[in-house]
Amino acid sequence: MKNVLNYQTSEYDCGPVSFLNGVRYLFDREEIFPDIVKFIMLYTLDTYNTKGELCRRGTSAAAMHYLTNWMNHFAETRCFPIHCEFLSGDEVTLLPGSPVYEALKRGAAVQVRLILECPHYVLLTGLTDDGRVLLFDPYYEEEDDPEFDEEYRTDEIHFLYDMPKRANRSVSIERLNRTGSDYYEMSDPALREAVIMERTMAEPCFLIEPHAD
Repeated sequence: MKNVLNYQTSEYDCGPVSFLNGVRYLFDREEIFPDIVKFIMLYTLDTYNTKGELCRRGTSAAAMHYLTNWMNHFAETRCFPIHCEFLSGDEVTLLPGSPVYEALKRGAAVQVRLILECPHYVLLTGLTDDGRVLLFDPYYEEEDDPEFDEEYRTDEIHFLYDMPKRANRSVSIERLNRTGSDYYEMSDPALREAVIMERTMAEPCFLIEPHAD
């Protein structure tokens, strides 16, 4: 059974939550090793703020790159049918023919770093016929909240409520591709990063016994 996707618990854990959401999106709950959950959390939230406080600048690109390699090694050694690829710079675009665009067409999930007041990770899960991207933003918002940010109120950003296992936003491709610092823009190409997460055709060779705490 597929899980609904998760929201972050703090202001800082968008990275590990989005990576875990990629696994949740691609696999049934019964297929997911608890090791994966443990090590995603262990290897992320690795940064310090200017006061020297751990975790309070979220997760670094270096940690995401390392986690990508760890996941591929785990896949090989535990017969877990996933392949991940870390991208950065000019490779991270949603132009037709680009690695991210083509991966989404194949049904992959793609974690990307974009702007939501500050650098922020979300999970892309699909393309629509009208030039938009389906994504799950782990930062919970309510449109009727008095403090709801006005920048969301544009036809380029739609809130979705009927796809909890896949997406909670629909954003125009043109907006995501921009190099600025408005909401859901991927910003300067030099600062971009993404992780393509794709279920492979390999047959899983594991059996996870159901367990409830």
